[in-house]
Amino acid sequence: VSELSLANIERIEIVRGTNSTLYGSSAIGGVINIITKKGKPGLSVDAMVTGGEFGSGTSLLNENLHLGYGLKNGFYVSGEFMNETVKGLNDTVDTVTTPGVYKHPDMTDGFTKLDWVFKAGFKNEKWDIYASMKQTQQLADVDKRTYVDDDNFTIGFNRNLVTYGAKYKFNDKFNMNFIGGISSMKRAIIDDSSIINTAGAYDKTYDKEIYKGKTYSHDLLANYSTRGLNVVLGAGLYNESMNANTSYYYYNSFGFPPSYETIKTSTDSVNPKSATSNVFLHADIGGDLISEKLKAFNLSGGLRMSNHNTFGTNFTYEINPSVKIMDGGLLYASYATGFNAPSLYQLYDADKYITWDTKYTTNLTRGNKDLKPETSKTFEIGYKQRINNTTLNVAYYTTEIDNVIEYCYLWDKNIGLDTLGQNWGRDDYRGDRYLNLGTMYTQGVELGITSKPSDKIIVSANLNLVSGKIRYSPSSIDTSQTGGSHVQIYSNGAFINKGDVETYGLTRRPNTGNLSLTYLPIKKLALKADMRYVGARNDITYISTLGPNGALGTVSVQPYTLLDLSVRVNIYKGISAMLKIENVLDEKYYEINGFTTRKRGVYLSLRYNLER
Repeated sequence: VSELSLANIERIEIVRGTNSTLYGSSAIGGVINIITKKGKPGLSVDAMVTGGEFGSGTSLLNENLHLGYGLKNGFYVSGEFMNETVKGLNDTVDTVTTPGVYKHPDMTDGFTKLDWVFKAGFKNEKWDIYASMKQTQQLADVDKRTYVDDDNFTIGFNRNLVTYGAKYKFNDKFNMNFIGGISSMKRAIIDDSSIINTAGAYDKTYDKEIYKGKTYSHDLLANYSTRGLNVVLGAGLYNESMNANTSYYYYNSFGFPPSYETIKTSTDSVNPKSATSNVFLHADIGGDLISEKLKAFNLSGGLRMSNHNTFGTNFTYEINPSVKIMDGGLLYASYATGFNAPSLYQLYDADKYITWDTKYTTNLTRGNKDLKPETSKTFEIGYKQRINNTTLNVAYYTTEIDNVIEYCYLWDKNIGLDTLGQNWGRDDYRGDRYLNLGTMYTQGVELGITSKPSDKIIVSANLNLVSGKIRYSPSSIDTSQTGGSHVQIYSNGAFINKGDVETYGLTRRPNTGNLSLTYLPIKKLALKADMRYVGARNDITYISTLGPNGALGTVSVQPYTLLDLSVRVNIYKGISAMLKIENVLDEKYYEINGFTTRKRGVYLSLRYNLER
């Protein structure tokens, strides 16, 4: 999300639910589709400046500029610029209250971001060709971890993104579309030596981590559309690669004489990379294709075959029937399967544990090349009804995700669980590894209403109730990937060798509700109020007593309600202003355990838009 800027974006579409058939891996929960601006004849200008604060000693300044020019023959060029500077952030919750315990005098952090985009293209009745280049530069001051501040910790991020495509329209029924993109990124994490006490002493450590990655994506689509039928046939290639190099310097006071030591790690030797090829077919079939009497019925569905260089071939499919009933009513259902490929880090991380007694050392690395993809099955049924200017909708959904990838501790299989880690003269630990374990179940109900009781009032509201659990079974353990070791799940500390384990309640999955009211008293003025409710939910926390090494437990996070108000005024011919107040009641709330959120924020935006 921190990479997303308004520059060059026309609109954003959110497609809910499992969509792996159309979009491939990582589309289990939904898809965000970002549509960029197309060139239009003439000059276009869109400039906006936003400034404000979100608490004492804070500030935000954001500048966006879009310039475009299109010729009547179809050629166009455009450029975008976005700059943002934020000061006064404080990520962590301050819990230092014990007298004499050191805390940093200035816990505020900053964030800067610079984006620029250049795009050129050609569009007429037959062709739509484009190419664009985007560069993102970010620098963020961050804290060490939950509840712990840091005065010398930064994350720098750079990305270069090239996208290109060509679409040819043969006739009103058939077109071909090629879409491609190349992305390269670099993340530099530097944790310099920090002050740790009131005497001004430093921790004498320096950590530098450099991560680089590249992705290549190319898809070719053929689309045929006629009355009652729309078919898309596609094929694509997706490649990704990465490397990581870390250097950790620390002052070793145990040696004689004391000295600075260096630990370096690198993934260069394992060359992490993956390649995925796919082919898919998707069709929307209306009942009027068969008979005019069946025009109320519609059936859409599709299937995809993907081949990954490590786990092989994967099939996904979906089927979505619907029927129009009564006047303005739609009853629909959906069943879809999906998959989520393991990350390069989960596959190739070369770190492994060396035991005190080398005869017990294994070759098990943290990365696991035998990982399978997480696979999902989602069912949804819903109903929508339009009555005059009001639309009501209700839906029930359930999702089951198998082969959930978990981070696990491994322990000596010859030692009883009750005595693991209790003998200091014995090394029971056998390392850590990513494994496919368990099944996650989620179900929920969504209710929504949108209404326009008059030309001046628009009301919308929705409610989402969700619940879930995770089940682990010893039968899911592949002993060839664990060396027969005891397996402890880091996410809850449970050992699953001795029986099934169920965890009820998923972390960070709250019930939510939203209410929005827009009032248009005159043509040039819009008043809006948004209220958001987030229910109580569990979040993760580290508990040292869970197992010999500790593991993650859960802690309750309180519910909260936020109110935002905004006023938008069209001043004169493309010039507009907006005043927005976020968290009007200055609610103190938390999204993630141990990290703060913004206080009341007041922002003023000025915008100029010209198209000629």
